[in-house]
Formats: sequence, structure tokens, C-alpha cells
Amino acid sequence: MNTQRIGFIGLGNMGGRMTRRLVEAGIEVLGFDATPERALAAGARAAASIAEVTRLADVVLLSLPDSKVVEAVVEGADGILASCREGQTVIDLSTAAASSTIRLNALFKQRGVQYIDAGISGGAAAAEKGTLTLMVGGDAAAIDAIQWVFKPIATKVITMGGSGAGHTTKLLNNFLNAVSLSATAEVMVAGKKAGLDLHRLLDVLNSSSGVNFATQNRFPKIVDGDYLEGGLTSKLMTKDVVLYIDRVRELGVSSLNSSGPLASFGLATALGYGDVISNRVVDAIGDVSGGVRLKDTRNSSTGEQ
Repeated sequence: MNTQRIGFIGLGNMGGRMTRRLVEAGIEVLGFDATPERALAAGARAAASIAEVTRLADVVLLSLPDSKVVEAVVEGADGILASCREGQTVIDLSTAAASSTIRLNALFKQRGVQYIDAGISGGAAAAEKGTLTLMVGGDAAAIDAIQWVFKPIATKVITMGGSGAGHTTKLLNNFLNAVSLSATAEVMVAGKKAGLDLHRLLDVLNSSSGVNFATQNRFPKIVDGDYLEGGLTSKLMTKDVVLYIDRVRELGVSSLNSSGPLASFGLATALGYGDVISNRVVDAIGDVSGGVRLKDTRNSSTGEQ
């Protein structure tokens, strides 16, 4: 069994679940979060500071809201860079800007520390079960050396290239997810107003070229009133789309398809759905389409007869 010590910074919706998977695999984890009780809730030993995690751990994992928070944790007065040592590995599981990741990698390289960016996909349910997909960027040998860390939390680990490649891949995937969810929500509202049986509509879509993750995994539940609460919010979905736009601009690629999800999730936020699961975007579109709900909960009909 590997005897390297694990530290985990950021024990929220995803970080807490991944920490529990590591602990259940028999790995002792030293955890730190701005909400201190999260460490114990995840089964980790609570650290008093970021500096303590960095001093005591050989491998430090980060699961943080965005690059600004990552930069503060890494570059702050009591941050990781101030306490790290040669030979350590830092794994950033956050959804972050690749340009920031590449810059931080250069700083860590000067200190003899490997900085690995690992985008994650699968959401809270996959984190709970340890079935995440990881898209990883960084030094190939360093990535090989930390496969034991990934094993309890992921069933698929794909090395995408050098520094920033993992986070870039994550942004590309998240953008497609945003497009498919917002577009499918609009289609389902239109189907409802047209008087179509929504279960049959999904059967057609899932047997045709319109099939996507939302038609297969989200809307079969949503049409029956289960919004799969607890996942990525509309505010966070918007943030991910903006990160994607920034990244493709850096690459010299025109983003011609970003206006749809920006409008949809922006509408959801404006109508009060910003802090609930992004699947509620279908209700926001329904609100401005005559008060449509995919599952009728009122006596009056909202669609055409």
C-alpha cells in the first residue's frame, strides 16, 4: 500500500465526496475547508490551515470554485507555494481557467513541485460512487505516479497532454453539456405546448440524431417532476460557459454557439433559479412561454389542445 500522505483542500459538494471515497479506500486524508466541520463529515482529519496541509502531505488535492480561489489558495501569504517542498505533487480538480493553470504550473516547477490539472466529469452522483471520469494534464511520469490517488474516485482516467490540457478538456465538455441541456429544455417546452406526449418525444429523440446526455439522463426524470436536485446550478453553468468563451478566444477560435446557453442560464438566474440545479432552466423557459411545466401540477392546461 502506498504510504504517501494525502491532503485535500476544498471539501464541498464534490471535494467532500471524493475525500470520503479516499478514506473508504483506507487512505488517511488531512482535510481543510473554509467550513471546518466539513473535514470531519467527510471522514478526514481536520487541518487548521492550508499551510498545515501543505507541510504534512506528500500529495495535495484541490477542489475549489474557480481560478481566483485556486490562485488565492496557492499564492496567498499562507498558501501552498509558501509551504511546499521539492518532490510534492499538487492535483487541481477544480473547474479552472487553463491560462491560470499554466501560469501556476510554471511557479510550482520552480519549486520542484508537480502541478497536475485534472478536470472531472460525472457530477455528485459519480463522485459518491467513485465513478468519475478524469481528464488530466501535466507531466506524464508524474501522472503515472499518482494513479493510486485516482483509483478510488474514478473509473476512467485519460491523459490529455501537458499543463492546462486537463482543464481545457473540462471546459470543452462543460460547454457541450450546457448547449445540450439548454437546447433540450427549449425543445421539451415546445413539445409540451404542441400537445406531444413527452415520454414518446424522448423515445424519438433518444432513437434519433437529437440524442444527448440531457435526453438520456435528465429529462426522463424531469418530465415526471424529478429535477435531480443537488447538481450544478445555473450560476455555475454560466460561469463554465464564460470560461469556455475565454479559452477559445485565447486559442483564436470564434465562439458562435455560446449565446444560447448564456441566454438560457442567464434567464434562469434572472427569474430566481440561479442557485438551484441547472435542470430548472426548463422552468425558466416555461415561465416566459406561457407558464409551461413539463409535469402538470395544476388543474388547468397550459398547452394547445
